[in-house]
Amino acid sequence: MAYTESSEEQEYRDLLLKLYDKSVMKKAKHEAIARLLEPSTGKVSLDIGADNGVLSYLLRQRGGHWHSADLDPGTVASIRSLVHDNVDLIDGQSTPYANDYFDTVIIIDLLEHIHTDKEFVGELARIMKAGGELVVNVPHSKPFSLIRKLRLGLGLTDEKHGHVRPGYTEADLRALLAPHFVVEKVKTYSGFFVELIDVFISTALERMSAGAVSNKGNVVTGADLKKHEKKFKIFSLIYPFVWLAAIMDKLLYHAAGHSLILRATLRK
Repeated sequence: MAYTESSEEQEYRDLLLKLYDKSVMKKAKHEAIARLLEPSTGKVSLDIGADNGVLSYLLRQRGGHWHSADLDPGTVASIRSLVHDNVDLIDGQSTPYANDYFDTVIIIDLLEHIHTDKEFVGELARIMKAGGELVVNVPHSKPFSLIRKLRLGLGLTDEKHGHVRPGYTEADLRALLAPHFVVEKVKTYSGFFVELIDVFISTALERMSAGAVSNKGNVVTGADLKKHEKKFKIFSLIYPFVWLAAIMDKLLYHAAGHSLILRATLRK
């Protein structure tokens, strides 16, 4: 029997989709992931670390059988409110899934949150089918960038984001995956101007949350939107400037972006 959403659940979903619609960065992340993915119809897929659940919701629209997981109980609850089923809490080391179960796994901004990234990659190899598709999205480590210095200057430290490391270089990520996976494609995205605006938005969100962050940093849920509805309307007003920033970043197409994404396959 198909699941029937309540009016409250529909409202919650619509609020988060409204936030997504005003987020150039979230849209860019979804587009970067979608460009690397093979069709999911008829496949069993898993997304891990999909923020407040909007990306999980959008990925499930591609078809196939999906599972979702995250490290934080509150984030898991938010994802479950959108997609309803097959959502699990994990610890960054093990997962509740059977051997050779998934055709596709998507890791979204998760590896930088766990000390056990090597062990977790081994766990991914256990639960994936031979030749299975892995997509990994992480912050691109650029320690001397102006954006990095500005974030730290405003108190947006790795600890406040729940990061145990600032990100990965392409070489770091290739070395991490090498024992189990063959890397097929790597790219960066999210340029200077969009990141600059995100710094100021993140600072504002931190002030609104009064420092209450999870082990995944600031994750904005539908409850947050309701609580701070007037303040989030301000973000809607600045959306044209964020959109303009994205256009300006396209003019700097030669510069490496602040997000790193790759596709790999599990060794047969």
